[in-house]
Amino acid sequence: MKKLKVGLISFAHGHAYSYLASLAAMPEVEIVGIADESQSRVASIVERTGLPYYADYRELLATDADAIVICSENVHHARHAIAAAEARKHVLCEKPLGISVSEMERMIAAARDNGVQLMTAFPCRYLPAVTGAKAAIERGDIGDIVAVKGTNHGTNPGGWFTDRALSGGGALLDHTVHVMDLLNWMIGSEVKEVYGYAASRFGETKIDDAGLVHVKFAGGAFAVIDTSWSRPKSFPTWGDVTMEIIGTKGSISVDGFAQKNEVYSDLAGKGSWSYWGDDMDRLMIESFVGSLLEGRPVPITGEDGLRSAAVALAAYESAKLGQLVAL
Repeated sequence: MKKLKVGLISFAHGHAYSYLASLAAMPEVEIVGIADESQSRVASIVERTGLPYYADYRELLATDADAIVICSENVHHARHAIAAAEARKHVLCEKPLGISVSEMERMIAAARDNGVQLMTAFPCRYLPAVTGAKAAIERGDIGDIVAVKGTNHGTNPGGWFTDRALSGGGALLDHTVHVMDLLNWMIGSEVKEVYGYAASRFGETKIDDAGLVHVKFAGGAFAVIDTSWSRPKSFPTWGDVTMEIIGTKGSISVDGFAQKNEVYSDLAGKGSWSYWGDDMDRLMIESFVGSLLEGRPVPITGEDGLRSAAVALAAYESAKLGQLVAL
């Protein structure tokens, strides 16, 4: 069996743990190492797995890895992805793809110029409710899409996410991109206008933890996304992904994480969600690996990542100016 050799750069983002677990469960994958400038962050993983550890990501890129998964702080995505592409490694990069349009364009160009593929990590495309809605839209079940109300609420993740020097932005950047990618994927029309709101409303942090993004598409549809870190620590889970999609012939309600049981325990002291449904991270990783092994284009490209992040960046500009921003 031909195996895909994969390395991971940074465990700064929590998704790295589930990506590693998904890769480790695949017989067609060989994990060749982990690179992280913070040894303490990955010490327990290295000890448990026995995987090679590299303090310098460039040492990992010098190995015979075929592909690299990047879960570093947002401001490092471009540097890591471009270096990986120049080392002739395929790349799966955590969202948001980058923190400026120019650096994301450089990431895409580096992958193209070096003959490798760049995939953006948007696992929400693999949620059953999302794939079902996409299929219904393609069948014409609700006619032409007129409007969408979406949410990607969350709990403030703290740490480097609230340090603009590492994150590039707060809730508006962190949570716009997931739902925006789904809208781009389903509507299939370019965003032409963006109006954004960003503020600190729910905590002590100075970075934005509240956000609303209004977009108008070239085809005439419009959408609004609530991207706030508005969920308290006592909330049953970290957040949600929902959409109310209105068409000319009907509507679809999407609850991305509806595959769950509600658990009430005196030991926990609060309610919690026990998720029993499909593992979107695993499905995304399998799609990435399968595409590379079979020589197919990856399903979620760097261009997809750029289109979604560009809307979030335009929303910040709009919030600063207090007016619509054209894309």
